[in-house]
Amino acid sequence: MAAVVAYQDLHRRGGYAVQVLAVAACYYGAARLGLLRRLVVEGSVFTPIWPPTGVAVAALLVFGLGCWPGVALGAFVTVLYLTSSPSPDMLGFVFGNTAAPLCAALLLHRTGFRTDLGRLRDGLALVFLGALTAMLISSTIGVGLLVLTDKLPAHSFWVVWLAWWVGDAMGVLIVTPLLLLLHKTRRPPPLKRWKEAAVLAAAACCVVPLAAFSSVSLLFLVYPLIIWAALRFQLAGGMLCALLTSVLATVAATDRVGAFAGLSRIEVMAKLQAFNGAMALTALLLSAVITEQRNTRRSVEQACQELVEVLEHLTAGEAPPPRPRTGPDDRPWQSDAP
Repeated sequence: MAAVVAYQDLHRRGGYAVQVLAVAACYYGAARLGLLRRLVVEGSVFTPIWPPTGVAVAALLVFGLGCWPGVALGAFVTVLYLTSSPSPDMLGFVFGNTAAPLCAALLLHRTGFRTDLGRLRDGLALVFLGALTAMLISSTIGVGLLVLTDKLPAHSFWVVWLAWWVGDAMGVLIVTPLLLLLHKTRRPPPLKRWKEAAVLAAAACCVVPLAAFSSVSLLFLVYPLIIWAALRFQLAGGMLCALLTSVLATVAATDRVGAFAGLSRIEVMAKLQAFNGAMALTALLLSAVITEQRNTRRSVEQACQELVEVLEHLTAGEAPPPRPRTGPDDRPWQSDAP
């Protein structure tokens, strides 16, 4: 018996170690992707979207708070990659990049957050608690360390702090919902939805590059696409469209072309982050509202159907059969439209 318990304990520890290493690897991989496109503000390099924060928050929500060592390890390897020579302040950066996602997960747990994002309150909690509030920790600690170590002049604190904060928040707003959606998806979309999905994808591939790279400012053209995607495909469509738009807008901004041509570095940062933030908020909250309304309607229809069956049995003088209660189906690709 003792040998069985020891084996189970070893197996559990081995699974936990694999989980931690997987989270660290995903964090580092997301960091390398985010670093492909950078902007320089006041001599400091930052990314308009920092995907590792989204990966970290999603991992803590899916696997539990116990996987935080994976986030810390991924942050340490990332800081080590970015730093030419190791220094004591590296631990401060690692602490900030670990504490912010951990705080986000704790705040979301306190509000009863559901990872299916099927309610408006879940979308609002992710925006205001997981992204805008919790990411204050990493940006404040990171930029504060840069100032304290004389790597950044004090008068540039707020500009760099804003860029850091928005980049981390954008990682949560765009990456976390997609990873949570991927975790919840259990079946492919119905065949009848593929045709409309293909038309939407083709439209996005035509309109989004035009809006991002055109010399005329046409960024507003992406909003009808995001609304279409959210209305018909809920979170999956809205966030995938937002991700494509954000990536192409970031490419245009870092190359100083299209809608970002002729702007100063600070103007590029402000315009890009305002656009990305507004677009991500639109996609996330609109998708959450539509999903919540769809689930509510499905619950009402189910209750009405059960009531009709009960009345039919009572009219016939029979006892109504027991019926188990089931919750709404949260299939992300399902659409009620014909």
